[in-house]
Amino acid sequence: MSPDQLNIRHLAAMAAVVERGSVSLGARAVNLTQPAVTQGIAKLEAQLGLPLFGRQPGGMVPTEAALVLAPRVDAALRLIGSKRVTAAQIRAFVTLARTGSYPAAAAEAGVTEPSLHRAVGDLGLAMGYRLADRRGRGLVLTRQGAALARRLRLALAELRSGLEDIADIRGQESGRIVIGAMPLSRARLLPAAIAGFRADFPQVDISVHEGSHAELVAPLRDGEVDMMIGALRDPSIGQDLVQKPLFEDRPIIIGRAGHPLADGWFPDDLRRFPWILPPEGAPLRQLWRRMFDALDIEPPPVPIECGSVMTIRQLLLGGDYLTLLSVDQLALELKVGVVIEIGSAPGSVSRTIGITTRADWRPTRLQSRFLDAVEKESRNIYS
Repeated sequence: MSPDQLNIRHLAAMAAVVERGSVSLGARAVNLTQPAVTQGIAKLEAQLGLPLFGRQPGGMVPTEAALVLAPRVDAALRLIGSKRVTAAQIRAFVTLARTGSYPAAAAEAGVTEPSLHRAVGDLGLAMGYRLADRRGRGLVLTRQGAALARRLRLALAELRSGLEDIADIRGQESGRIVIGAMPLSRARLLPAAIAGFRADFPQVDISVHEGSHAELVAPLRDGEVDMMIGALRDPSIGQDLVQKPLFEDRPIIIGRAGHPLADGWFPDDLRRFPWILPPEGAPLRQLWRRMFDALDIEPPPVPIECGSVMTIRQLLLGGDYLTLLSVDQLALELKVGVVIEIGSAPGSVSRTIGITTRADWRPTRLQSRFLDAVEKESRNIYS
């Protein structure tokens, strides 16, 4: 079941009954009649496939499922910001924000374009501000619209986690974990963690989104990615994110087999050959500059900027290029000898590899188990 198929008012009623301890007080909190609340909860229970309350002479007692789901619902409602918003409106606007046009959003959502227009317009009325402006044939979200789109994506992520919590209670070890994989996690750590986790939980789907930190941090903040694994950034990255170190990685200088510097080099030799490095601003580029600072010589120009390990490998094989990479990133090539370690990078050249999550993220049990798998494999490989 998708979280945008749930009735927002029914969810709000359920959470209100859990918080206030009675149907009458819960109904008053959400401005519904008691029969409407009772009927809404019954519909939710039918959708979820298990009871949310035990009916007793003294009232309705929340089950484990309700106690687990209610905090997720409360968090989602705070993010949505209005009790007048419907699931259809959320689905329409999130799709519109992602696709950038009404025709594309209507096609993806499986509704007519007038229906999508109406849903987005009603959402704007419910929120009390304009959500998007037309620009030629497309549209641009207003500042408030962009902020709302992010909150709605996070709300859906909370409800999705709630549904996975419910499935766990039902004994269904299923769900989907979405991982943002930065370069240093892809070679050994992440594959080993996924293999170990899947051995214990074969019914859980894993989705790996590859990218740089800059490409993955927005989806993480929007709730579209559960966690990022790779080189950590400066703690000032933002209070909304939490970084957990796993291990220290020290990159090495790499060149092709038979490189002129294979038998040894002096500091000035590192200026004689062309380098392949990520663009300015990338942590590895900063470490490269730090290496030359430690050698007390001016770094040479970088003729090729590239962040793709596959491309770098092919370039290394075809010329006397040098690069600075983790051993993990070219482990197979180093093992078979097509590329070689020219030498260790001088100076304080290391980076911390770890996990980045949202500060307000509350992982499901299975997400927590995956985090455990990542930490376990980190200890196994790098201790």
